Amino acid sequence: MTESQNPCALRESADVIVLGAGPAGLVLGNLLHAAGIDCVLLERASRTHVQTRARAGFLAPDTGRILDRHGLADGLHRRGLRHGTCEFRTEDGRFRLDYGSLGQGGQHHVYPQQNLVTDLLTHYLDRGGRIRFQTEALAVRDADGTRPYVTTREPDGRPTRWSARYVAGCDGRHGAARRSLPPGAVRHHHDHGVTWLGLLAEAPPSLDAVGYAVHDRGFAGHMARTADVTRYYLQWQRGIPADAWPEQRIWDELDVRMRAADHGPLHRGTLRERGIFDLTCDVIEPLRHGSLFLAGDAASLLAPAAAKGANLAVLEAEILAGALTDALTRGDTAGLDRYSDQCLAHIWRAQEFTGWMTRLLHTAPDGDQDAGSFFHAALRRSRLASLRTSRIHQEWFAENYVGV
Repeated sequence: MTESQNPCALRESADVIVLGAGPAGLVLGNLLHAAGIDCVLLERASRTHVQTRARAGFLAPDTGRILDRHGLADGLHRRGLRHGTCEFRTEDGRFRLDYGSLGQGGQHHVYPQQNLVTDLLTHYLDRGGRIRFQTEALAVRDADGTRPYVTTREPDGRPTRWSARYVAGCDGRHGAARRSLPPGAVRHHHDHGVTWLGLLAEAPPSLDAVGYAVHDRGFAGHMARTADVTRYYLQWQRGIPADAWPEQRIWDELDVRMRAADHGPLHRGTLRERGIFDLTCDVIEPLRHGSLFLAGDAASLLAPAAAKGANLAVLEAEILAGALTDALTRGDTAGLDRYSDQCLAHIWRAQEFTGWMTRLLHTAPDGDQDAGSFFHAALRRSRLASLRTSRIHQEWFAENYVGV
């Protein structure tokens, strides 16, 4: 017997069901709740897990303005660190870009995503918002009708049917929203052919800027997180496990690629976290399927080279919140009709710049190390020389680096 046929299944409802309690879902939930919309967030993980899962923490100026506009930026202003400079290290030396003072750029806030999520969740709950943790969404049904519903599994295993006017899928690339898309949905997928080993080190930052090291042995990256924790990345051979190298070898390799002998030693510490990241991307088109709307990683996935994912998620959540509020309070569905095209324009711009950054920073993709490697390296060196010397190129970089 299916859940929908089970008379013992629990029945719940809301005007808007939001799947997922990441940045997109929590911003959307806060904005809908503030507008008086009956909404509920369904999150399959526990509250502790939601508040402690580490993700990127590079928030663009527009993201800060969105959070400010809705009274959600107190923690960001108290504990976030401002960054307006990045440093490139190459075979031709090092150079810095003060992108925060260039063109229409601006400064980033470095603010770990788990801190932002905790802020958003606390704000939502303190104001009476509804959320159900450890509730697994299984499928979205009847999205092409006037009363879609979501089938879920409660923490004790009991099935539940949540009915709604609209469903917002903010539950990532493997969530129920994507699994429930109709055959007409198109997924555009691209693999950049690059893999990163991501490292979280219990060590203070080694430079006062985001560091991008371009080396024949592969990319290395340095991103401060707090005064005592630094995120590093190493371009990595795909298929090699994260624990293949001992800590000493990893630090030695970071020294080589970041040219520590020329520019100063790195602060070393315990590597408390390792992870493998294949630099792939995808986009779902359209982002609306009847009463189901996609936002955040459910809508698109970007390679992390330009740190656009969380910023797009917040922007999409604000756009969707306004459109849903207009539809539910005034019967105006024009915003919902525009939602997909409006967000896809931002997504494809972010994808284009992310691809450019990926090509700028890395050696030739895996499998292209012979015929294409010299050509790739020469193009990369030319791009870096232009970025070092051309004010027009620098201003273009600044605008795209901080914008979505």
